Amino acid sequence: MSDRPKPPVEFTDLARDTVLRFMEMQGDGDLLVRIQVASPSPLDPRYEITMIEPDEKCPEDVVFGGYGFDVVMEPESAKLLDGARIDWIETLTESGFKVENPNLAPIGSKPLEGPLADRVRQAIDQFVNPGVAQHGGHVTLVEVRDKIVYLQMGGGCQGCGMASVTLSQGIERILREQVPEIEGIQDVTNHAAGDSPYYEAAK
Repeated sequence: MSDRPKPPVEFTDLARDTVLRFMEMQGDGDLLVRIQVASPSPLDPRYEITMIEPDEKCPEDVVFGGYGFDVVMEPESAKLLDGARIDWIETLTESGFKVENPNLAPIGSKPLEGPLADRVRQAIDQFVNPGVAQHGGHVTLVEVRDKIVYLQMGGGCQGCGMASVTLSQGIERILREQVPEIEGIQDVTNHAAGDSPYYEAAK
């Protein structure tokens, strides 16, 4: 085990101790820890951390060591998790591994900066919000990432059955005219969440 390179992810001491404790409870020192990116979507990145038997390893898997157990990853997950950190979180309501991954930071977790974001925000303030304000709504820029604009609708726009029509026919058309280099627009509002409608990114 000690000959294997360390994985591209860092385990906190608590996460490592938790894995070792689970293995001890299983009474099987040969178990491997598989870490997989189940969904790479920046809107909702999801990870799976499971214990597997050695014969469940796939030929293309990459195997790492260095924490007192072997870590198995498929090559794509290893690439997406490079520089990530795994911790163990325990609260009154839940417990589990938490992955902090700078490569898949949730939408809204990064500061809004840069000339493209400034131009999109200006277009929203000048051309979009005056229109939707007539219906008691407002649109907020959440993030611009890889030329995709992520928007949040509030007020009268949230939960409105016409929200998708408003986005596709009105807001999207205006923004594409004002900032032609953007490649897509996504609404990250949770339109079904009642009093607390907005998609909240984990900070």
